[in-house]
Amino acid sequence: MQPLILANKNKITAISGILIAIGFFANFVFGSELIFNISFIIASLIGALPIAIQAFQALRFKVISIDLLVTIAVLGAFIIQNYEESAIVTFLFLFGSYLEQRTLNKTRSAIKKLTEMAPDTALLKKDDEFIEVDIDEVEIGNILLVKTGAKVPVDGKVVDGNGYANEASITGESKPVNKDLGKNVYAGTILENGTIQIEAEKVGEDTTFGKIIELVEEAQDSKSSTERFIDKFAKYYTPFVLVMAFVVWLFTKDIELSITILVLGCPGALVIGVPVSNVAGIGNSAKHGVLLKGSEIINDFAKVDSILFDKTGTLTVGNPEVAEKKYYTKDINRALVYLHSIESESDHPLAKAILKDIDVKQKVNIDSTEVIKGGGIVATIDGHEVVVGNPTLLEANNVILTDEIKADISNYEQRGNSLVLMAINQQVQIILGIRDQIRPGVKKDLVKIKKFGVEDLIVLSGDNQGTVDLIAKELGLTKAYGNLLPEEKSAYITNLQEQGKIVAFVGDGVNDSPSLASANIGIAMGSGTDVAIETSDVVMINSDFSKLPDALAITKTISNNMIQNIIIAVGVVIILLSALLFSDWMNMSIGMLVHEGSILAVILNGMRLLRYKPKF
Repeated sequence: MQPLILANKNKITAISGILIAIGFFANFVFGSELIFNISFIIASLIGALPIAIQAFQALRFKVISIDLLVTIAVLGAFIIQNYEESAIVTFLFLFGSYLEQRTLNKTRSAIKKLTEMAPDTALLKKDDEFIEVDIDEVEIGNILLVKTGAKVPVDGKVVDGNGYANEASITGESKPVNKDLGKNVYAGTILENGTIQIEAEKVGEDTTFGKIIELVEEAQDSKSSTERFIDKFAKYYTPFVLVMAFVVWLFTKDIELSITILVLGCPGALVIGVPVSNVAGIGNSAKHGVLLKGSEIINDFAKVDSILFDKTGTLTVGNPEVAEKKYYTKDINRALVYLHSIESESDHPLAKAILKDIDVKQKVNIDSTEVIKGGGIVATIDGHEVVVGNPTLLEANNVILTDEIKADISNYEQRGNSLVLMAINQQVQIILGIRDQIRPGVKKDLVKIKKFGVEDLIVLSGDNQGTVDLIAKELGLTKAYGNLLPEEKSAYITNLQEQGKIVAFVGDGVNDSPSLASANIGIAMGSGTDVAIETSDVVMINSDFSKLPDALAITKTISNNMIQNIIIAVGVVIILLSALLFSDWMNMSIGMLVHEGSILAVILNGMRLLRYKPKF
């Protein structure tokens, strides 16, 4: 019986409203007090049922809910035969719940739209022809056909054809992106023109699009510290209102006044205001290419006063090239073969730059390798110790740095190069100077960030100090620290936090996991990669640095919106109780009408975030 009543709560609300209308019509048009009373009695009884059931269910878990306040108030009004008040109070409370649910569903529209973008079918290659299959039948390694106007069904890479894809569902930007041989494509994006064949690399929930949906759903369902505080506040506030109403009755013997206090003291707007702001704000940010992984991080992000950056792939494009090189050996070919063999096993951006520069086909077997984070690689080839990395790593492995080499290192650094040296058996063979381009528009984005009250913009890098200083100078950063190991970056962040700073760290999510974890807010330049999505609090989809000031603007707006809703909710309760105590015009119906109006006000205020777009 109880589930049936709750399932039909909206229908009960409608019937209650119709009965109230019939009662008023009969009274004012026909002067029938009998129909008036009967209509309002029935409306009160059926309207109170779902409210009383919800109050009872909460009491079973030892929770004194708002529903209990309303139930007691309605019973009291019924006892004193004020059927008009009891009917109107139940109707307004039920109608308010209906509006809450409807508007909360609307604030989750970002999730609904994202889900609708996920394709249901794919064109799968079988026996030299493409047949339409359910998306669940697609497996990794399958070849799929994507035609003009179709949705890309899985994450993969182009193996044939070319075209332009709209990646707004992933990046928030609708500008078409060229897709030709070898390029990555993402599920949920749309091929605006062209025809391509792709090899499936990730399917189902493992796709970038699937992870985005999952993360936004989790974020919207999570509770921030503010929400938890309000839940706790309501837990104690509701019994307080009950006690206050009872005390007023003891001293005044005015049961109608006591009942009215119960109605006016309901903290409904306070309880609903903050969740609406969080849900709407997180959904909107996802639509604009910024993943906020939970409402918990919103308050901290809005208060950030120090933002620290990794260099490669964050402030720079992450596509470095060898600009200078020098050999210190006559057997150049052996050195290049060894270097090529070692760097072929690395995914580091500098390794890719070296492989692109070395014109060597031959490779040798590597006996053993040890990756030194923030330093490079120590390997053994044919019994020879080979060290590839920065000067610090070479010195730590007893490599001899002659005066000539030290002078070359200094000159390379002054010209803004990242350094990679190679030594065989403690003798330097090669020095490479590698340069990366600063991301276009980064300087303007950093200026925008400063306008939000961020005091310190600091670069922490494993690269040499000279290169780091040049970038810091060009971008107008507060401080620059080079030659740092990952653990040293993390220690620096901890030191700032001990000074009372609220720190955000921006990195690529691969080599900077300790820093991302240590910072109050870890921000990954994601490109939709698994590591970036899993290790950070905020993900800038597609590594779009321009989204960083947007993300800061959105979180500050969400935080301000939450504060506005709290002020509205608390302010209305104070005004209502003051009017009840110091004026004679306030009654239960007016109080409930204003109370439900405050709920609608905080919901509408929160929903403004659905249309919010940062403006600079």
